[in-house]
Amino acid sequence: MTVSSLQHVIDKLLVENQGERIVSFEYQGRKYWLKQAERLTGAMRWLKSQPQAALQLEILTLTQLAESGAPVPKLVASGEGFLVLADVGMPISGWLNADISQAEKQAILCDSAAGLARLHQKGLAHGRPALRDICWEEGDVAFIDFEANQQDSDMHKQQIRDLLVYIHSLYRYIGPHPEVVEPVIAAYRAAGGETLWQASKREMEKWQWLNLLVAPLKTIGGKDLRPVYWLLRHFKQTL
Repeated sequence: MTVSSLQHVIDKLLVENQGERIVSFEYQGRKYWLKQAERLTGAMRWLKSQPQAALQLEILTLTQLAESGAPVPKLVASGEGFLVLADVGMPISGWLNADISQAEKQAILCDSAAGLARLHQKGLAHGRPALRDICWEEGDVAFIDFEANQQDSDMHKQQIRDLLVYIHSLYRYIGPHPEVVEPVIAAYRAAGGETLWQASKREMEKWQWLNLLVAPLKTIGGKDLRPVYWLLRHFKQTL
């Protein structure tokens, strides 16, 4: 693949897909994603931040994360109002619905947990590592849509939040099945996340009183409320 030939394809796509936020395409047997600055209309121009600036910030963030060794999509091209990323596989949330065996799904989940542990060991945080923001392809894990401020002085606090969001997301997508989720959390701990898991456990001790409120809703509450019970339960019962 030459830069000039790929750029020719991108230029053509930009003309054909004006106003489209995200477009996928294939080139020389590989999949890519073209992302353009959001076009705001009406009141949204006042309610949302400048889309061009937001896209440039995303380009800068991806570049810095890649330089830090974070598993992020490769930024293959960028320009005025657009960026192009190499595909990094399907989100974990998608793999859970794929036509594969439960054993394969379990392995993919454990890979995602180990990937999060490695990200934290690099001194980085994601900000919202839900299963839809973690991709997997042939054993490789990559993270998309980072929200954490990597320059924040309290990175430890952000990493704890990462783990709590991740466990909440596991139970949100998988449901009340600790027999599936607990081995995944164990994989995070085994991959170098033990210290952060222990810190998260201490943090959650002060919130265990919430169990009195959420326990009755563990099967009838909303999709974001039900996992709170299982999150609290995990840290209360696991040593």
